[in-house]
Amino acid sequence: MCDSAQRSIAVGFFDGVHLGHQAVLRAADVAVTFKNHPLSVIAPEKAPKLIMSADERLEAIRSFGVKEVLAIDFTPDFAKCPCEEFAHRYFGSPGSARIFSGGDWRFGKGAQGDADWLLSHGWKVSTSSYELYEGERISSSRIRKALEKGDVVSAANMLSRPYALTGDVFKGKGRGVQIGFPTVNLAVSKDKEPIIPLGVYDALVCNERAIVNFGFAPTFSSQAWAEPVIEAHFLGEVPEIPERGVKTEFLRFIRPEKKFSSIDDLKEQILIDKASCLNTPMKR
Repeated sequence: MCDSAQRSIAVGFFDGVHLGHQAVLRAADVAVTFKNHPLSVIAPEKAPKLIMSADERLEAIRSFGVKEVLAIDFTPDFAKCPCEEFAHRYFGSPGSARIFSGGDWRFGKGAQGDADWLLSHGWKVSTSSYELYEGERISSSRIRKALEKGDVVSAANMLSRPYALTGDVFKGKGRGVQIGFPTVNLAVSKDKEPIIPLGVYDALVCNERAIVNFGFAPTFSSQAWAEPVIEAHFLGEVPEIPERGVKTEFLRFIRPEKKFSSIDDLKEQILIDKASCLNTPMKR
């Protein structure tokens, strides 16, 4: 794939396609990545929850002008691939392309290959300097830690977009209408495991602002959801919503999910949560 002279190849897993990744991708016309995280094969117990599904990540990579994306299945056999074989297979002969990577990128059996290895074997390599947020290096692991704490604002600043989940519309039990806060209910897609905590969020659903409960709705006891659900109550008119692949973008964490002692207490809290959204300028 890489025999043409001076092709520009970006390499990395690129989870989140954050600001640091974007600096690498903008310099390239080809990207080499993996469909699955290497740790999911090498050490499954250490594999992280992913910020993006494989499809989301590949779409985001292409959005930065990359013309060709090679997404490799990382398998147990592939993990044994020597550095030399990896480099020749995906980068071509030395001198045929310039490789762009982050400073900590590794490849080949035992992660023995890096930018210095490529340079010493004749390939042209450019490593990107780290992008910073609030004086510290941006990384996928740092973004995951922010999301785990519900700090979706910091995560969005490092990603250059809000963290998002997708889901399919399903008919609920009519409880939102009964208490005066109708909702659109979304069954969260299984294409990635959510990172954010259960709770109430200021969010965008189909690009319209909504107050979202992501969780089990425990106040309804025996009628609570069996799995976490996105329940979106729109602040304005309800937009036209497709049945599948509805995106929820999380703008701000308001509070953790809570089981209230009564429906009246829940309604009072929803009014407070809604006011919090209405009185807070939207930052995307």
